[in-house]
Amino acid sequence: MHLILPTYDQWILLFVGGTMVIMAANLIQWVIRRERVYALYSLYIFLWVIAFGGDALALEPAIMAFVRTVPFYVFSVLYLELALTFMNLTSYPRLLRWYRIMQVTWLLFALPETYFNLFSSLWQTGWHAIVLDIERGIVLVLTNLTILYTFIMYLKRTDVLARFFFVGTVALWLGEIFSTVVLNQYIDQGIEVVVRLPLPRHPAFIMQVGILLDLICVSLGLSYRQRQQALQQIMAEQTLIREREQYLRRQLEADLTVQQLKQQFTEAQMRALQSQVNPHFLFNSLNTLSALIDENPQQATDYVDELSSVYRYLLRAGDSELTSLSVELNFIRSYLHLLKTRYGQSICTEIAVADTFQDALLPPLTLQLLVENAVKHNRALLEEPLTIRIGTTEVGHLVVENNIQRRAVRVESNGVGLSNITDKYRLLNHPTPRIEEANGWFRVTLPLLLTSPATVQEVDME
Repeated sequence: MHLILPTYDQWILLFVGGTMVIMAANLIQWVIRRERVYALYSLYIFLWVIAFGGDALALEPAIMAFVRTVPFYVFSVLYLELALTFMNLTSYPRLLRWYRIMQVTWLLFALPETYFNLFSSLWQTGWHAIVLDIERGIVLVLTNLTILYTFIMYLKRTDVLARFFFVGTVALWLGEIFSTVVLNQYIDQGIEVVVRLPLPRHPAFIMQVGILLDLICVSLGLSYRQRQQALQQIMAEQTLIREREQYLRRQLEADLTVQQLKQQFTEAQMRALQSQVNPHFLFNSLNTLSALIDENPQQATDYVDELSSVYRYLLRAGDSELTSLSVELNFIRSYLHLLKTRYGQSICTEIAVADTFQDALLPPLTLQLLVENAVKHNRALLEEPLTIRIGTTEVGHLVVENNIQRRAVRVESNGVGLSNITDKYRLLNHPTPRIEEANGWFRVTLPLLLTSPATVQEVDME
């Protein structure tokens, strides 16, 4: 059974149709992506269609001569441009410059040919045929040698995109070589014999097979290039996302550092505030102790115990921002014991704190500052005792009040007492105490904090 091959006239229709499909696909890519390479490649394919499909058109001889000559130069320019697209020559400036020189030169060759074919009859002269053959030889040799030289340089590189172009070019060269060999073999028998050669020996068929293989390789190369660009874009987006995440992480770390610094600054301020204890209290306590040693040694011993408890608390109060109300009350009882030892019945104290608020929180030394403030600014006499009350309200507020009986000589205030307490609450981001005078009483109402006691340190009063 013999294989029935199509005639060349049938094949040329398949060839033109196939190349038109490839050209349409590239035009669609150009419309979508607007990349210059797809427009150039579409024009490159169109020139092949014109070169082999022009015979089917009923064109005037001059126009047919134009179609068979000028597109050859444009084709060479486009092929060099495709080579630059597939093979990045930015690192070879001299070779890149040579490519540009050739492209300009081939376009200059095309200008007089356009005039000869379309605007004069010089294309019919014998000398024109000689010049045309010389120009074509120069273009073919220099273009192909330059691309071959570029390929040799690229052998050391693992550039997949360049390999697609290299394989396509080799297929095109082989098609040209075998087509020329067949043409030289039968040209002596006349052009009519050559034209009627069957497939696959027809020179044009052999050439067109090489062209199709070239077009397929270049199209695959462009697809690979598009895929690589998509991957590069994805990688760039992933890199951008990672950089953005790293930036956000650094920003969060910076914010955390700032918060930590603010916290440390706040703690330092709290410690500074808590360290602002009136030094005269120590001197007065020592004077009282000195007097008791001679008058009542047992009471002096009890006084020393209470004094040591007070100063143990004072020294450790700076270790925490908050303490429980029960611990603060234990401290203030020791503190009041020292005051009553000094002032006797001149100071009366009343403590009525509900058991439900014993675990509530407040800044350390708050009660001491309020009691000290009351003693400092008011008279405490046996006939006019100073009364200090400490209690809680149903809504969870601590109330410290004293009857007002101001000293005759106004005491200079250093602003430590009440402002110290207010600053502590402000640093803790809690409502500040309410200070008021009414009906002969000075009253300070403090909000007890019912938050988690994570920063509470139980101060040993023993």
